[in-house]
Amino acid sequence: MAIPSVDLYPVFKNVASSKGGRGMDSNDSLNWSQRLHLLTSFKYVDNLLSEIEAILFSSNSKSPFPKYRPDLLPVQTKVVQDYIALIRAQMIQVLKSQGVSPPGPRVGANHAIRVNLEFADIAFDECRPTALRGYGEVPESLIPEVSGLVEEMRSLVKKLSRYLTQDLQQDFARRLERLEGTGDEVELLKVLEKIVNERGLVEFRSALSVILDKFESKSFQIAVFGRVSSGKSSLLNYILEKDVLPVGVNPITAIPTRILHGAEPKLTVAFLDKQPEILEISRLPEFVSEQYNTGNAKHVTRIMVELPSRRLQEGVVFVDTPGLGSLATSGAAETLAYLPQCDLGVVLVDAGSTLTQEDLSTVQSLYEAAIPAFVLLSKSDLLSAEDRGRSTEYIASHISSQLGLKVPVFPVSTKAEHSFLLDRWFEGEIQPLCERYQEMAQRSLRRKTGGLRDAVEAALKVRLETIQKGPKREKDLLKTAETHLRKAVGQFEEVNTWSLRAGDEIRTLGWIGLSRAAGEIAEAWSNGTAKTGEPQETVCRCLAGIATETATQIFRRMNELARDLSYALTAAAGALEVKDAPREEDLISVVKEMPRLDSGGLEVTLQRDFLAFLGKAFMSRRIEQKLRRQIGASVDKAFERYGRMMQSWTQRTLAELHRQFDAHADSYRALIERLTGSPKVGPEDTDSIRRDIATLTQFRSEEPVGAAE
Repeated sequence: MAIPSVDLYPVFKNVASSKGGRGMDSNDSLNWSQRLHLLTSFKYVDNLLSEIEAILFSSNSKSPFPKYRPDLLPVQTKVVQDYIALIRAQMIQVLKSQGVSPPGPRVGANHAIRVNLEFADIAFDECRPTALRGYGEVPESLIPEVSGLVEEMRSLVKKLSRYLTQDLQQDFARRLERLEGTGDEVELLKVLEKIVNERGLVEFRSALSVILDKFESKSFQIAVFGRVSSGKSSLLNYILEKDVLPVGVNPITAIPTRILHGAEPKLTVAFLDKQPEILEISRLPEFVSEQYNTGNAKHVTRIMVELPSRRLQEGVVFVDTPGLGSLATSGAAETLAYLPQCDLGVVLVDAGSTLTQEDLSTVQSLYEAAIPAFVLLSKSDLLSAEDRGRSTEYIASHISSQLGLKVPVFPVSTKAEHSFLLDRWFEGEIQPLCERYQEMAQRSLRRKTGGLRDAVEAALKVRLETIQKGPKREKDLLKTAETHLRKAVGQFEEVNTWSLRAGDEIRTLGWIGLSRAAGEIAEAWSNGTAKTGEPQETVCRCLAGIATETATQIFRRMNELARDLSYALTAAAGALEVKDAPREEDLISVVKEMPRLDSGGLEVTLQRDFLAFLGKAFMSRRIEQKLRRQIGASVDKAFERYGRMMQSWTQRTLAELHRQFDAHADSYRALIERLTGSPKVGPEDTDSIRRDIATLTQFRSEEPVGAAE
């Protein structure tokens, strides 16, 4: 059998040098080529031994696609493993006797796993209905279910890949040991880590990692959230008393910028594929602006700014998050992913706009993560003192009625003549928190740890109930509910594709609107009913009408999706006999505030044509030609812009629907899996789970979750 070649030249270059080169080989040792052949052969044998180990593992694995029959007795397996260890030990001894050292690994296991997950993601993506059509037509009724299946599997793969990226080189046990004696929360984390590992509750590992990071950092993070152009960077620049953060750029890197106290101004940028760099702060735009880092081509993973600002207390970190609702949708996703790491949330609402569903969702997500929050009415200089009072009262009451939360609302401004508003809020609310940040950080950790304890305890109770009582419903009913969830997920891709095409169509509708306007103007002139100034009004009305027709189709499609998602969740909740399914109006409320066409200040100058006697059709063509010359370019730009706005709105709305749907669907799927696929367990397992629940109950505290203390 031919032995495969391997690249061992770097290893043998060193070996040859240590032996004095090939020409220096002595008579009592192997020469350079012989040693190379020896190492190559041993490496090949080691690969074969690794394959044997894989066979031993595969024969005992729980794979649904087993490759080998488990026909080895346990004692035989142990003997094989012992011999493999002996063969490897002897190979090392032989190589050492010849002065040859095996080459070390060049690729990290974490990287190799993530590469394989990328291939798995591609494999699942190639199972979409469009790909399956190459093997025959896919029944129309199965398309949503197949699409949903693909989305479910890709979502799981991406979650695992994201976990490996975020938790690189994490060792929970060792990190917890280093925190011995720092409080009851660490003891609770040890218990939680043990339960999560033993019970296979992998969905809680990410939360564990975030809390552990907070214990180790000993910092108090105040994060600023808000839509694009809400004034986040301007507000932080004013607080820092220095223009550090770039204003008016799209932070498409999707990486929150952390600002903390430092003896000297310094910018530290971490990358996925190379060592961190320490740079001048003036270079920050190179990593957070679309102009210099399009699509995060520089693979930035962390940005940290250090400043000797008098308003930065030691241990307090301010965080500028990417804007929600930006064209860079990954920025919004990463902002929401960062959210659990902060200790206090500051949500900015532009005084020139209204409170949106995105703002409400951010506040709700903060409180669901046990994070207190403030809401700031930014750019309050645009309002009179009386209007500021009414606006803050309206926002507070709206949040209370929609979310059932009492959140403090403060008007602020960075304009010189109104900056006292921002100073008053910072000095009255934030400064006291900064001065006692250690206490605040401890309270934040207590809330986060308590929230995780409650979630794990609830999961254990569900598992215990399943073991004791079995499924409350027939398995067929549960499987039907699971199918409904899968079909609902499949609609996301379908609606997204359709909406993107509709957005592209909107960009080309300008000429149709002008043609329609020309026809109406010609009709009015022919009937003698035209009025002064009416042509311009007619043009604007027709342009708005043609845009609204297509946009309304998108709006209706999104509403249908929201209803279908609600139905799927309600059906699953009914089958599982749980009562936490969202109301239909909760999901439909996400689909609102659709953008309107802004045609700008179009100026239309038309006079009745002296050739009107040639007929309405002729006159309509003449009017359309004049309109195209006068405002055609502006109309095309307006519809191009509106098409992009509608596509952006669609992406944001779908993302929020997906988030709210997954918040319930993920737990329903897990519960269905436990009810339909739980293995047989004995009394000792039931007793063990009871003991875990009792242990968690001992750590229960009454730490309230509310506004900033």
